[in-house]
Amino acid sequence: MTVVLPTAGPSVIAPLSTALNPRTIMLLQGNIIPTLLRMAWPNVLVMLAQASVGLIETWWVSHLGTDALTGMALVFPGFMMVQMLSAGAMGGGISSAIARALGARKRDEAGALVAHALIINAALGLTFSALVLLFGRPLYRALGGEGASLEAALTYSNVVFAGNLLVWVMNALASVIRGTGNMFVPAIAICAGVVLLIPLSPLLIFGLGPIPALGMAGAGFAVLLTAALTVLVLGWYVWSGRALVRLRLAALLPSALRWPLFADILRVGAVASISSLQTTLTIALTTALVGAVGGPGAVAGYGTAGRLEYLLIPLVFGLGAPMVALVGTNIGAGQHARALRIAMTGGALALVLTEGIGVAAAIWPAAWLGLFGDDPRMLASGAAYLRVVGPTYGFFGLGLSLYFASQGAGRLFWPLFAGLLRLLIAVGGGWIALSLTGSLNWLFAALALGLIVYGVLVATTVGAGGWFRQGDAVRHAGAK
Repeated sequence: MTVVLPTAGPSVIAPLSTALNPRTIMLLQGNIIPTLLRMAWPNVLVMLAQASVGLIETWWVSHLGTDALTGMALVFPGFMMVQMLSAGAMGGGISSAIARALGARKRDEAGALVAHALIINAALGLTFSALVLLFGRPLYRALGGEGASLEAALTYSNVVFAGNLLVWVMNALASVIRGTGNMFVPAIAICAGVVLLIPLSPLLIFGLGPIPALGMAGAGFAVLLTAALTVLVLGWYVWSGRALVRLRLAALLPSALRWPLFADILRVGAVASISSLQTTLTIALTTALVGAVGGPGAVAGYGTAGRLEYLLIPLVFGLGAPMVALVGTNIGAGQHARALRIAMTGGALALVLTEGIGVAAAIWPAAWLGLFGDDPRMLASGAAYLRVVGPTYGFFGLGLSLYFASQGAGRLFWPLFAGLLRLLIAVGGGWIALSLTGSLNWLFAALALGLIVYGVLVATTVGAGGWFRQGDAVRHAGAK
């Protein structure tokens, strides 16, 4: 593909003020690859830690039997959608708004955005809690849940979504800090929560001494307790003024709230939410197709194998969150060509990383699936999925990383359009394939084709300068 950079011209950026924080100067002037990797490693660590929450829970729940594992598979798309919306979509809007404000040297505005970010995420968290608690049973039944597997899904879901507000507030605070270019503090706080989850999850699931065995409900309570701990740590960091931006009580008063600041977050976050919904809808609808053909055992296999694809999302987000801050800060400072170079560099790194994981999973599917059970139906459907779809994971990583970069730029049309095509190909094409052949392999082939189209389209359009209006790039050139 051809990468089109904005035409070079006289810089419109004034010399960097010594008043700028050194971290902001690094985002605007540092060498791209070292800066990106330096920011990415703690974020990759924290995203792997967050993904490990689901893996740890799944491993322990698998000891409760196939019905419990199927129940987890039914709830997992919805819970991951919450993570994607709160951290990746709205979180990206929060980080992007703060990064652009700091890049434009509007530190007071960046500080005011903190309160607006918390209000947005808190409202959305309460809304999602109400929806899932009210409509969980018909939702999971539509996805293929029945009997014991449906009851297991509801037991876990009701606990997790009753405390869903904690997850949204946690990710709002983490996104605020990431928007300043600080990836390390969120990494430490969230990793500490995961370390706590390792003993807490089996303790609450199976019980010990005076602590009763809570089963599936215990798995949900473990997740909420670790989220509460992380909220306390991140909230203290922002409240104490140790971040570049600070939360003040006065900023939460109705008289201090400003619609333009809400709009600055929502114009990226709300649009980006559509992409998260597309991904979750793709997984949910294909789960229903698998269940219609193969039953609960096939759903368990597809859901368990599909967790590896979901694991790629937080892994790529490890690169993507720094790209939001880097691209947003450089866009705010008018350095458009540098912003585009950052995006394409990060996309190449994500492609290599996710393709390696996908190929390894396709060659050795049992190494992954065997961690969660030995049911023959689960192993067969899971292995079929990984052999067909795994080798296309690189395209997913490429497109997803450029989606995060597009959040920083505030330009999300092409990633959303590519996500819609992926949805149509995977679900529509998969349904046609199943109708004609009755084979899950052809459904998985449609999923693989959808990922290829997604990655190629996003990379081609962004690389060709799709972020910039005609003439806009020339006026605002001057990157390194």
